[in-house]
Amino acid sequence: MCLKDILTMVKGNMVRIHFSAMCVGCTFLGMASLATIVGLWTVQLLPSTGPPAEPWNEHRLPDTLVPDYYNITLWPRLQPNIHGLFVFTGNSSVVFKCLRETDLILIHSNKLNLTSIDGYLAKLSALGTSVAPSIQKTWMQETTQYLVIQLKGKLNAGELYELYTEFVGELADDLAGFYRSEYEENGEKKIVATSQMHPTHARKTFPCFDEPAMRAVFYITLIHDRGTVALSNGMEIEKVDTVLDGQPVTMSTFEPTKNMSSYLLALVVSDYTNVTSANDTLIRIWARKKAIEVGHGDYALNITGPILKFFENYYSVPYPLSKSDQIALPDFYFGAMENWGLVTYRETNLLYDPVISSNANKERTATIIAHELAHMWFGNLVTLKWWNEVWLNEGFASYVSYLGADFAEPSWNVKDLIILKDIHHVFAVDALASSHPLSSNEEDIIKPEQITEQFDTVSYSKGASVLRMLSDFLTEPVFVQGLNTYLTMFAYQNTVGEDLWNHLQTAVDKTGTVLPLSVKEIMDRWVLQMGFPVVTVNTTTGQVSQMHFLLDPESSLQRQSPFNYEWIVPINWMKAEVEQSRFWLTEKTAFHSDMKATGNEWVLVNLNITGYYRVNYDTENWECLLNQLTENHEAVPVINRAQIVDDAFNLVRAKIIPVTLALKTTKYLSEEREYMPWQSALNNLDYFYLMFTQTDVYELLQNYTRKQVTPLFEHFKTITEDWSHVPTGHTDQYNQVNAIRFACSTGVDGCQNLTTGWYRQWMDQTNHNPIHPNLRSTVYCSAIASGGADEWDFGWLMFKTATIGIEADKLMSALACAKDTTLLERYLGYTLDASIIRKQDATSVIVYIASNPDGQTLAWDFVRKNWVYMFTEYGVGSFNFANLISGITKTFSTESELEQLLQFKSDNAEIGFGSGTAALEQAIEKTKANIKWVAENQREITDWLMAESA
Repeated sequence: MCLKDILTMVKGNMVRIHFSAMCVGCTFLGMASLATIVGLWTVQLLPSTGPPAEPWNEHRLPDTLVPDYYNITLWPRLQPNIHGLFVFTGNSSVVFKCLRETDLILIHSNKLNLTSIDGYLAKLSALGTSVAPSIQKTWMQETTQYLVIQLKGKLNAGELYELYTEFVGELADDLAGFYRSEYEENGEKKIVATSQMHPTHARKTFPCFDEPAMRAVFYITLIHDRGTVALSNGMEIEKVDTVLDGQPVTMSTFEPTKNMSSYLLALVVSDYTNVTSANDTLIRIWARKKAIEVGHGDYALNITGPILKFFENYYSVPYPLSKSDQIALPDFYFGAMENWGLVTYRETNLLYDPVISSNANKERTATIIAHELAHMWFGNLVTLKWWNEVWLNEGFASYVSYLGADFAEPSWNVKDLIILKDIHHVFAVDALASSHPLSSNEEDIIKPEQITEQFDTVSYSKGASVLRMLSDFLTEPVFVQGLNTYLTMFAYQNTVGEDLWNHLQTAVDKTGTVLPLSVKEIMDRWVLQMGFPVVTVNTTTGQVSQMHFLLDPESSLQRQSPFNYEWIVPINWMKAEVEQSRFWLTEKTAFHSDMKATGNEWVLVNLNITGYYRVNYDTENWECLLNQLTENHEAVPVINRAQIVDDAFNLVRAKIIPVTLALKTTKYLSEEREYMPWQSALNNLDYFYLMFTQTDVYELLQNYTRKQVTPLFEHFKTITEDWSHVPTGHTDQYNQVNAIRFACSTGVDGCQNLTTGWYRQWMDQTNHNPIHPNLRSTVYCSAIASGGADEWDFGWLMFKTATIGIEADKLMSALACAKDTTLLERYLGYTLDASIIRKQDATSVIVYIASNPDGQTLAWDFVRKNWVYMFTEYGVGSFNFANLISGITKTFSTESELEQLLQFKSDNAEIGFGSGTAALEQAIEKTKANIKWVAENQREITDWLMAESA
């Protein structure tokens, strides 16, 4: 056997075995992947297929065993072995309780090479008075990712047992489980061993009961090279330098974790350093040494304490851990991960450089820290039982992240931006017939790929939107009172969504809050059926009605609704600047005489968009609102100015109002200076650009947009004193970017010279970038689009030599703006070489290129040609297939493109689409709707734009 040179250490009841470095050089590790090794074990011991009735063919664990605690020792090798593989060795003991008598142990294990112990893949012992039954046989069940242990006798209910395993795993660069991340510092290649257990990758690191309800305590020891730092969820409690098989190493032992789910475990070995703040809670920001030295972790450190304190007060529950570590990783699939006590981030989301980072980067850092810290209570302290209700976990953190960031940066007014970033964003997806409810049936979400698919826009953004609505109609004090009792009662336990509704209902009853139905009865309508309503108000009669809003009303619904697509809708409204009280729309149609309007009066529904629904009016009220915008737009609240535009454009797509009415909502924009209405309008005009890029409408659209944006461009030119500084307001800075971006893209005089001049100055003085960080993405794109190979090559050089990920991200996006297809084809090719484009960034680059009219066809052809390779070689840990498919197909609006899409689905049906399965169906639906929309509206749009240009 390869694992024969073993050093054993005994600490209390913890047995840790540390594997010899000799094992790294074993011949069998020269195989292409350790997954193959696991397969060899399977073939030798038992075929991996069996009758469907067997428990090991089921994807859910039986209810016979529950873990109590784990003792885990891992030794990641930060240098490749003689076969070029990076590996980790380890052992794990799990102490579990038998709930029901059984002769079978199922425990998750995936892509681990388990070492034979006395002829079996595990060793079992009893901790009580009974004797553990002997093992009959063991094998790996690959399809369900189990280590299967059949026993000769039965485990006794109520008894504790210990299962011990030894294993070798690959420290791969696949961004899942225990993996490696690489970066270069001072000309030297550095390796980080880090982890991403969420949602089903803990089993790729050690054998475990890898379901969220299987909470346990984790005792962790990491063996690592001398001079490196080891981190885990708990504080380090002992560090011992020793020598293992001739290698000088350090053994770091950590305090036991809280009782938690396996997906929250975190492990990191690196040569990072940190900045520290020790007030009530020890806070440490970890990153590459150079990044910490130049202060890139300071902003995160400064706001983490206040955000933690905010959530302690918000939940009325103290932060339950001894420290809060946050670490910036060069290679990371998600934006961040809420591991309890050791939160992992993409570098670009945690590090902030006041010289290079934009205000958008700063906001991203604040909101994502708030999102992850919100999970320390809601998600970690109290965890949902199963992944079918992941929306409640992620939607909640998404909602309160705005509250936490607003507390840290009160001058930003960031809470309002949820409208653009979440509500309007998810409306577009949830208005499709192929959308899905927030909660799914538990039995429908069992496979890893089905679980991954739950982490989509609906779960995050619709979840945030309906919880914001809930908090609004309950009032925030009632909402947080229910949260407090929920978190207190279920601390260190698992729940279902109904538990939260019950605690909110108790708060409602105690405070005397009046609701038309119970919290559960109201929320079930929003959670258990997909979609949302459009509320139509007839101000001549006072009639208010609701209808399921679909972008394509002729599409066939794929799901039946338990509530017949009716909602309990909170209606808050105002009439001609006089705010009115809320009422509830509890049926299809109701009448409210107060909502009748006369003369020039107008009615405005869904104030500040607190409700998750769209609004339509009778023609007279639409005209009154448009007149008000023209005469004095500030009489309408700024959020609702953004709403009027967004609702109108989407009502057009649903064939509810004429397209010219939506276009009229943009006429007043020449007088608008606020960010939210402008961003709403540009987002919706973008759909027109996508649909008409290859038609004669495109030039007319350019002319109209140029006419509307020119006053905005001149406004910012004036208030910034000819672009010599930036505005002081947070959203004003965003709108300055809009002004330059659309002025340049539509040909406003002087804009292109401005951006190319700045870029040329940078090319001439490489060490001095004169472009303000807020404007860099826009300026880089504009200059590269209008330039040639020299501009692109310079951008590429700056991308490769960027010292902070935030700057690299801006250049990575801008390089896709080139018009030269040769450059774009070269760039696409780079995405399949992880040494050139990091795996985590490959999806983004392809989508960026697809967003460029000159690159769209190239990107689509590239994805079709390379789908099998990307899907099999890169896998779900590297490619976001849902974003890839939706990003590539968003411009599709012709029968030819629909045929190509259907052929793509057919050609790859056997290999599949993984987490992109739902996105593919949505793409097909959107394309069909786009085809019809273009055919029905092109003539009318052309006529209106021509009239406005005259």
